[in-house]
Amino acid sequence: MSAADSTLRVAHLDADAFYVSVELLRHPELRGVPVVVSGSGPRAVVTTASYEARRYGVGSAMPASRARRLCPQAVFLPPDFPFYREASSRIMAIIREHVERVEVVGLDEAYLDLDGLFSPRAAMRRLVAEIKASTRLTCSVGIGPNKLVAKVASDAEKPAGMVALTREQACERFATSPPGLVPGIGPKTSERLTALGITTLAALADAPESVLTASFGPRMGRELRRRGRFESDGVVGAPRKVASESRERTFDHDITAREQLHEALSRMAGELCESLRRHGRRGRTIGIKVRLDDFTTVTRAHTLEVATDETGLVTSEALRLLDEYAPPRPVRLLGVRMAGFASGSGEGADASAPGAQPPALAVQAGQLALPLAHAQ
Repeated sequence: MSAADSTLRVAHLDADAFYVSVELLRHPELRGVPVVVSGSGPRAVVTTASYEARRYGVGSAMPASRARRLCPQAVFLPPDFPFYREASSRIMAIIREHVERVEVVGLDEAYLDLDGLFSPRAAMRRLVAEIKASTRLTCSVGIGPNKLVAKVASDAEKPAGMVALTREQACERFATSPPGLVPGIGPKTSERLTALGITTLAALADAPESVLTASFGPRMGRELRRRGRFESDGVVGAPRKVASESRERTFDHDITAREQLHEALSRMAGELCESLRRHGRRGRTIGIKVRLDDFTTVTRAHTLEVATDETGLVTSEALRLLDEYAPPRPVRLLGVRMAGFASGSGEGADASAPGAQPPALAVQAGQLALPLAHAQ
């Protein structure tokens, strides 16, 4: 093994345009044409776009209405998550046959611990070849000394890419890239960095820590600088603490009727409690989220004396909070949340399991988290 290979301890495997690719297994006649997987409502967003559609500027999380304007000739397909979960299970089973320690972080991606493998690159080439032969799906792989380098490397040469980088090589290769290239540095953080004159990863890596901590606080400031340098201590498969779980819906049309709001909130509370029981979780804090038609967003919460996963209790508390708030305007989005999990509640559930919530290596709420799972 070369000295460079000895530093390649982590791989990030990402199935290329996963939802679209799975759809093409049953719609082979659509190969080579722009395909977009998205909902059909007026507020639907793009789940995944084929690479042919991406050439027109269509991207994930974009409003479907905009995607239709950018690429009117595209074929739009509704998402079928049970079908995608089945395909994901096949991929993850193959991965586990090759690698002992695997951290699944979404239906279409996972981190792999490469320690002990004689030739990490060759091992990953064999793995993606077997996945393609077995499932007819292609994957891109990034290999590096840590999860951060591996994640960025896997996106560098899609589709069917294989990129291996040391930390120093990653710093050099992506020096002129914007900070937003690094997972967890979102648009709001990028805007604040730009206001400080920091527009590249090299500038972020070289920024005085005092400047960053003055603007973002000690913890977040230090973490930003570390990410600019591609430094990460995350361990593959390390258990993560689940702080909360929620369900929310953005309605196709704003809702004013109390009965409709009650029906929607009750349904979400039922889904939430079903998932809590499946993962062995019970919580004490029940909360709701209400976004009005003018985008005013309000949250309300109540903490119980005893943790629960009972649908009736969670539903009644959520409805009570909603009625006490009494939305003064039409409601655009509604959600219910459970937090304050009891000691011993299930944590670190496999992200590929039905109903599992996307993991996030959170440093500060809403920012500096690795965004790894799909939005339903």
